[in-house]
Amino acid sequence: MATGRWMPRRRLLLLFFTLSWSLALASSSSGVQLHVYDEYVVVENGIVEVNLSNPGGWVIGVKYNGIDNLLEVANKETNRGYWDLVWSKPNGTAPPRTNGPGPIGKKKKYKGTLDRMIATEMKVIVQNEEQVELSFTREWNSSLEYTQVPLNIDKRFVMLGNSSGFYTYGIYNRLKGWPAFELDNTRIAFKLRKDIFHYMAISDSRQRYMPLPDDRSPERGQALAYPEAVLLVNPVEPEFKGEVDDKYQYACESKDIGVHGWISNDTGIGFWQISPSNEFRSGGPFKQFLNSHVGPTNLGIFHSTHYAGPDMIIKFEDGEQWKKVYGPIFIYVNSLSERNGNVTSKLWEDAKEQLNKEGQSWPYSFLASEDFPKSNQRGNINGRLLVEDRYVCERKVSAKGAYVGLALPGDAGSWQLESKGYQFWSKTDEDGYFSIDNIRTGEYNLYASIPGFIGDFRYNDLISITGGCSLEVGDLVYKPPRNGSTLWEIGIPNRSAAEFYVLDPNPKLINKLYVHTDRFRQYGLWERYTELHPHQDLVYKIGDDYRKDWFFVQVTRSLDNSTYEGTTWQIKFEFDKGDHNGTYTLRVALATAHVSELQVRINDQNATSPLFSTGIIGNDNTIARHGIHGLYRLYNVDVPGTQLVEGSNTIFLTQTQHISPFQGIMYDYIRLEQPPCSTFI
Repeated sequence: MATGRWMPRRRLLLLFFTLSWSLALASSSSGVQLHVYDEYVVVENGIVEVNLSNPGGWVIGVKYNGIDNLLEVANKETNRGYWDLVWSKPNGTAPPRTNGPGPIGKKKKYKGTLDRMIATEMKVIVQNEEQVELSFTREWNSSLEYTQVPLNIDKRFVMLGNSSGFYTYGIYNRLKGWPAFELDNTRIAFKLRKDIFHYMAISDSRQRYMPLPDDRSPERGQALAYPEAVLLVNPVEPEFKGEVDDKYQYACESKDIGVHGWISNDTGIGFWQISPSNEFRSGGPFKQFLNSHVGPTNLGIFHSTHYAGPDMIIKFEDGEQWKKVYGPIFIYVNSLSERNGNVTSKLWEDAKEQLNKEGQSWPYSFLASEDFPKSNQRGNINGRLLVEDRYVCERKVSAKGAYVGLALPGDAGSWQLESKGYQFWSKTDEDGYFSIDNIRTGEYNLYASIPGFIGDFRYNDLISITGGCSLEVGDLVYKPPRNGSTLWEIGIPNRSAAEFYVLDPNPKLINKLYVHTDRFRQYGLWERYTELHPHQDLVYKIGDDYRKDWFFVQVTRSLDNSTYEGTTWQIKFEFDKGDHNGTYTLRVALATAHVSELQVRINDQNATSPLFSTGIIGNDNTIARHGIHGLYRLYNVDVPGTQLVEGSNTIFLTQTQHISPFQGIMYDYIRLEQPPCSTFI
């Protein structure tokens, strides 16, 4: 980008082009208009106009409803609307970290190189009154090895006539013989005007007026335990004083990312990002992504390691070919002709209605790239999922409310780390029936996650999708892990710790949005465990109420705000009659783990060797990032009957790692089973 003495010239050019666009808009009769200049490209349809850099492909301006630019005009042109990615060489390492929310006490991946994906060539792919599609490309060659990410990049922008917005998608392509590298994350970002947009909406229950980005400055905010979290001590608007702002408090699961954005009450305008499909996002329906947060910022994250860790990084080997289309997403702007009544509610409801319209049009037929298949080039699959657990019910039961999906072939549960391909998911009805539509051609495994049952389902047969196919797989039966009848259980098998006890936050460190809902999103709850259990760890007796008596996260105990110790939780239960010759099974399902080790002992806390250890697991960062789950892990522990005694028994669950307050685990569900075919109840 030009700097120094060239900036005034660019501003004069931009002013000239702005006047030209206004005249063109006034004289345009109908349809989509394209104006190409040396440094800018302008597309408009009489409703909205978009200004992009030529050939870089940044979104410099969005003009709508009398507002010259909805994007932050105080930002540089490169920092308003842009695609970017973070990449690194294979196996890059950095010095150990001993604090903060990242990996602890061991080598950590470099954060990688940020690439704003500056294009070098602009092409007009489609131009007529109904549609304009632009391509901004950058090609890689061997002379750029490890100075530029080894990808060919094609950023596409599409505008249709009579459409209140524009579409964007990206095509990433690696050719045979190219060097290895690792892709940490990729996204599209829009920085909106802070003087206009103050109200954020990401769901029906998660929307509010937001602080200004200025409130996070050192003059107005106090940095907390990690950079993303700031206590607002002297905000511009006094109503935000004493609140914590942290972008991770607004993360969403992939399955819930449909529409999110910002509203301006003063102008009656909304700016929204709409995702009619999440087929291109990594990690399945429960993977969590950032979306909108203070800035005002509007993000479309397609791949990231958040709530998963380095295992989620896409690793390419030397010579490996790959191509993937990220998006398209729709950037939608709306307004009210009469600003009476609840402006925010009306604009939000309209945005949701637009999401439904976009969903009905998916997959889009108007995109020009052959890499995005149309509806007749895709396939469908239908079936029914049942569950057979003879210790729960003698007959098969419907897997209602299950998520059933197709992802690249792998082991059961592999979809939660899968990143290179596409995933297609749907939810079963009350009777367990499912239908997955508009699947790209290819070879897949069919997977499922079923609430109320532990483990992951995978259909053994490979699913081959061809254009126009409609496959019927009939009744599929999941047999969840089970050796014997249940002696006792804690929690609900749902891949989350949400049902457990979340205490009130520190009143000096709150987010008002989560006072009555999603309380786990409050800042600093890890500190409250030490306050709740200052000297002795949690002791839970079977028969207690896990909603009140089982803390939602097993973290370290703070000794002096810089020193921590591991914690040992106890499960106490009565055991009257037992099979001392048999083997009992302890099922431990974890909702997340962060640089932790879980050790299991029975009736002897000081036993030199634990009955079971996970080893050091996890880099999910869920605790620091206000999540209620990260990656799902299931452990099956054999418990010899000789270790149980008649009368009182205790299971000791020790989390050994203790360098940081952010180390710990969240339990999803724990169950102790009788030996197989045991007659002891």
